[in-house]
Amino acid sequence: MWLILAIGSALLFGLAGWWMKVSQMRGGLTSVMLFGLYVSGTAGFGIHSAIENQLSLLADCRIWLSGLIIGAGSAFGNAIFMKALDHGPASLTSPLTNANIVLVVMLGTFVYGEPLGWSEATGIALLLLAVVLIAMKGTGSNSSIDKQWYLYIVAAILLFTFRNGGLKVTEEIGLPSAPILFVGYGFSLLWFAKPLFQWRSVSSPAAATGLILGLLAGLFSYGGLQMYAASLASGPANLAAPIFATNSLVVAAGAIVVYKERLNALQWFAFLCMIAGLAVIKL
Repeated sequence: MWLILAIGSALLFGLAGWWMKVSQMRGGLTSVMLFGLYVSGTAGFGIHSAIENQLSLLADCRIWLSGLIIGAGSAFGNAIFMKALDHGPASLTSPLTNANIVLVVMLGTFVYGEPLGWSEATGIALLLLAVVLIAMKGTGSNSSIDKQWYLYIVAAILLFTFRNGGLKVTEEIGLPSAPILFVGYGFSLLWFAKPLFQWRSVSSPAAATGLILGLLAGLFSYGGLQMYAASLASGPANLAAPIFATNSLVVAAGAIVVYKERLNALQWFAFLCMIAGLAVIKL
């Protein structure tokens, strides 16, 4: 069952990232898009918590502390991710930010004693090779990447580790995911509500585009993360996390097919290494 949940989480969360990319390409206001994402995401986790009779657990300070840490990783990670999309191709940005799975796999292996087989080790090596190849300069008229992109990628990887790895930690100590994510997404919602006080900046077609696509992304984000948390509850993190990370391929494939993003030879090889690494890890 955990395998089905992990695959489903990758697909749903990948669609969330895809709608974020679509918003960017259509000129949607990023701050409003992220606000919309956390509106629908918070609602999803809140309703889920209520259905599971878990809202009473909000009296537990551990839920709030965990939610704030995971929420900060999600909010600031998404903000940095959108910055990275402005400075580099989504076909590389989305898979690379999911390199945080390496840290999550290490968490499961060395902290919680989950076995690490040859396939996981090989997959991690391929992902690291992809990182090295992308950092190398190649040729191609439309393949240059702004230097700031690399800084944004590193920051996004670290921040998303708090979200994805944090869910593993809370699962191990017996805390349910829905109320934690409700708190985390609620924190993010408050953070991204600031633009609403600037009425001129949000009363525009760009804001409307961002809001609509953000609400849509939030629904898929809720579904994807909830399924990911369920897969962690019933399966090993050092397998569930890499499968979840394949959500990046939804964004990458869409960017190449729909928006015709062009990569140079080294970047194509890096992209293939990322696909191979993610595939080998889940064997």
